Amino acid sequence: VSACRHRPAGPVRRLAAVTTFRVAFVDVYPLRLTEPGLEVLLLRRAAAGRCPGSWEVVHGSIEPGETPRQAALRELQEETGLSPERLYNLSRVEAFYRHGADEVGFIPVFAALVATDVPRLSPEHDAQEWLPLADAGGRVAWPRERRTLQDIQMLFGRGDAGPLEDVLRIEGLGD
Repeated sequence: VSACRHRPAGPVRRLAAVTTFRVAFVDVYPLRLTEPGLEVLLLRRAAAGRCPGSWEVVHGSIEPGETPRQAALRELQEETGLSPERLYNLSRVEAFYRHGADEVGFIPVFAALVATDVPRLSPEHDAQEWLPLADAGGRVAWPRERRTLQDIQMLFGRGDAGPLEDVLRIEGLGD
């Protein structure tokens, strides 16, 4: 009898899943188009919060009843005071294992093109800086952010999503 077809003697015992999986967070990459090229806004975590001193993009939780798109717009506003002229789905979902909660949180990723370059910081952050994409990759703490910055350069190097614009651009920002 093949090991693949072997059945244990007696009743089959099913184990309940312990780890949960949910769409829990969003990442938002605030972008601006300048004469030299695309820049991303990075935020430094304040000393009183998690990961003090680390540089990151806008990141936050999805509230109950909220869609990832709505959470992206809210988090961008809360953490920077910015509203996007255009919002893009980067067609990417990251995952993060939260060992304390035994949960895998999925993270839809967005890019937000903004016109203004004067963000207002939330209490979570103590500094901000606009950087060219290539420079930002060396500053961010999370490897997932470095990978996403490379995707953004490829997708939005000209300031829009090129032939993918119709698929990645999110319409109806106010809802």
